[in-house]
Amino acid sequence: MAHPKRKQSKTRTAKRRTHDKAVAPTLALCPNCGAWHIYHTVCGECGYYRGHIAIQKDAAV
Repeated sequence: MAHPKRKQSKTRTAKRRTHDKAVAPTLALCPNCGAWHIYHTVCGECGYYRGHIAIQKDAAV
């Protein structure tokens, strides 16, 4: 098994990890009800996705 001869510096490690950050999901407005939802997912408020009903939501919840 390979074994490093020298300690890897903090700068070199940090440069490698620059792209490992968490990003916030892209949000979109629902054209049916106007609520915010995650892009490319069903709206949690009304159950619509791309103009069609995907999940039947009860009004008396």
